[in-house]
Amino acid sequence: MYEGDPNQSLLNYLRNDLGITSPKDGCSGQGACGACMLEKDGKPVLSCKTPMSKVEGCAIVTLEGFDPELRDLLAKSFVEKGAVQCGFCTPGFLSRTRILLHEHPDPSVSDIKKALGLNLCRCTGYTKIIDAVRLAAERKSAGTRYSLPPDYKVGDSLPKVDAYERALGQSKFVADFKIPGMVYGALKFSDHPRAEIIDIDLEPAKKIPGVIRVFDWNDIPGERITGHLIDDWPLMIQKGETTRYIGDVLAGVVAETEQIAREACDQIKVDYNILEPLTDPTKAEKSSIRIHEKGNLLKTTAFQRGATIDSVLQSSAHLVSATYKTQPIEHAFLETEAALAQPWKEEGIRIYVQSQGIYDDQELISRILNIPKNAVDVTLIPSGGAFGGKEDLTVQGHAALFAYHLKRPVMVRLDRNESIRMHPKRHPFVMHYSLGCDDKGKLTGLKAEILGDTGAYASLGAAVLNRAAGHAGGGYYIPNVDIVSKALYTNNIPCGAMRGFGVNQVTFAMEATMDELCEKAGMDRWQFRYDNALEHGLQTTTGQKLKGGVGLKETLLAVKHDFQSAKFAGIAVGIKNVGFGNGQVDESEVKIIIRSESEIELHHGWTEMGQGIDTIAVQIFCEETGIDTPEIVSIKHTTTAEITGGTTTASRGTYLLGNSIIEACKQIKQDLLQDSLAGLSGKTYFGKWTCDWTNQPGEGEETITHVAYSYATQVFILDDQGKLEKVIAAHDVGKAINPILLEGQIEGGVVMGIGYAYSENLPYENGYLKHTRFGKLGLPRIKQVPEIDIRIIEVEDPYGPYGAKGIGEIGLVPAAGAAANALYQYDKKRRHTLPLSD
Repeated sequence: MYEGDPNQSLLNYLRNDLGITSPKDGCSGQGACGACMLEKDGKPVLSCKTPMSKVEGCAIVTLEGFDPELRDLLAKSFVEKGAVQCGFCTPGFLSRTRILLHEHPDPSVSDIKKALGLNLCRCTGYTKIIDAVRLAAERKSAGTRYSLPPDYKVGDSLPKVDAYERALGQSKFVADFKIPGMVYGALKFSDHPRAEIIDIDLEPAKKIPGVIRVFDWNDIPGERITGHLIDDWPLMIQKGETTRYIGDVLAGVVAETEQIAREACDQIKVDYNILEPLTDPTKAEKSSIRIHEKGNLLKTTAFQRGATIDSVLQSSAHLVSATYKTQPIEHAFLETEAALAQPWKEEGIRIYVQSQGIYDDQELISRILNIPKNAVDVTLIPSGGAFGGKEDLTVQGHAALFAYHLKRPVMVRLDRNESIRMHPKRHPFVMHYSLGCDDKGKLTGLKAEILGDTGAYASLGAAVLNRAAGHAGGGYYIPNVDIVSKALYTNNIPCGAMRGFGVNQVTFAMEATMDELCEKAGMDRWQFRYDNALEHGLQTTTGQKLKGGVGLKETLLAVKHDFQSAKFAGIAVGIKNVGFGNGQVDESEVKIIIRSESEIELHHGWTEMGQGIDTIAVQIFCEETGIDTPEIVSIKHTTTAEITGGTTTASRGTYLLGNSIIEACKQIKQDLLQDSLAGLSGKTYFGKWTCDWTNQPGEGEETITHVAYSYATQVFILDDQGKLEKVIAAHDVGKAINPILLEGQIEGGVVMGIGYAYSENLPYENGYLKHTRFGKLGLPRIKQVPEIDIRIIEVEDPYGPYGAKGIGEIGLVPAAGAAANALYQYDKKRRHTLPLSD
């Protein structure tokens, strides 16, 4: 008999009181994501929206209460079809699928989409989920029992590591952990985007029963200001300082429960001198309001190649000029930020994170606490989605600080409102494009002026605008270019890394301009692109001469017939760098420990966040060594391994890690010729692969801005009502190491691109968010997803493992351009602003 708070949600009761963590908290009670879905009296309910007063006498069924055979069948169907990526949403999908199959044993696609309408997935693009539900229905009807396929070699669809446990909610995320003595932290955020802090009164919070300690900037023993690339982001704002955005942290509370910690934060009194914020990036460079002492211009990337651009454009047979604007959007990973820190060794800290760079976290935390790096152990717990949004510090520094002082474990977790408020977003751009061609349809010159609002702090803004400049000309050879790209500070929410990293924005502008120029010149849209497309020996926008592995024209050929046969279709090509490049060193190390013939540890520094990097690691290891038991290989992610991995970004994980595993396995293969696996017990092997030969445009004898690129062409086809009916995505991936995971990455990217093009937006005004409603972000739902036809092209890269290229980002790079161009074919209206629905 429940005797607690009748208003407590069923979700919180299950998770906090009973320790049942298979239902997940993705939206903090907004009822917008479906991750908490379970069964109440045979019907689906959102447990985050269901108070305990409504469940008395009801039969509540979580995954743990399923018939074991059915639970196993559902989970394995999702795993086999590649429907589990990060896995955070999957328990909710399985709960809803059980009810669906009871009501409709043989559901149609329409039945499935209707049933799963409340369940959100940010990773898969839904196609694999539909396939999994249909497979489960077939297997359930036939009474078939089966095991997951044992394939392990490169080119096989090895099931994703840990996918089965994640599907069932058995593999824990950070917020699922509870350890003895653990207490909870919460953060006090600024109420205003720009305000001088006159005073902070912590006393009301200290008086609340259950509060253990209240922290402010005075409690930081080391560096208060750090940053991912530039040190400009305070862990906490100090008295007398001026806030820079509404996500600035003013104080923190640690209490016996998370609820008490949050209530105490609400009692902290702040005396502000409210100031006018600077929120228009087009005015930032000349504004008298200075976000940082050095001014509001974070970085300018500028380069010219060829003849004087104004003369080239004036003499071109055809010229199009236009201004394009894109919106800020939320990453919308289902798992909000969380970190669990605890004392380690004498004065050290061990912290469990879900970030994209454990070695970066280690360095920054050591600086904040003023302790050696080797006194900080950062252990990765695979992330419930990231998409670039977990590269910066959010709660890691605070959790470490609190645990360091209290000498006990502290969990700090953002709720959905706080997550939207705090972490960096995708950059909104303003882009002025002028593009010319001659009377034969050959491009003559491009002039692009790009301005990005990087918000209050640098994050990765300089790199994003640099990448935008380098990809400003898209997948085309343009003999003359003049590019200027600026990142500017404002009092808006910071913007940083997000899947595509500035390339999505400029590709939208370039492809829309290409379509308009093509029409003005009277050219065929497909042929115009094909004739100007990059190929071996041609130069990218930066001037890099491509040498091998260029499959862009092959992707165009793969869609030609369908595009030209469609009544209303838009087409766009995309190119996306692999690796940091631009003079930065890309490197990866791996440590492989043979514990016994039945236990091998593979240590690497890359983040598993749903994309399958751990699976690829196992697959390449088995391919190289000939070991045919992938289940004996366990992946470890901890900084105690002292290996280089770097931030998991720039579509470089498979490329770099794959090559480093190949290097490590060379010696293992040699040793296996002389000894058995059991005979190698106790041995440790290292591998490292480095690319250190890139540079900035115009530097050195030859411009090499990136080690590799991936290429794609996408076609968006509309029906007679102007609705998106089908997407054809032809992608040059180099080598499909794991086809089903690869397809899932592309499908997820395409659907994220659909959202970016048509509906997603995170509106704010005068530095304040207009809302923090997860359900109002415009995220694509399963009902909105069209047919997606993936066409894989394999033109091997000269350096990639087995010729593979990175594909984590390219899936959504061409989408907005193809979408805008398709709508123009339907209604003859040019659209220069995203989202297209505005």
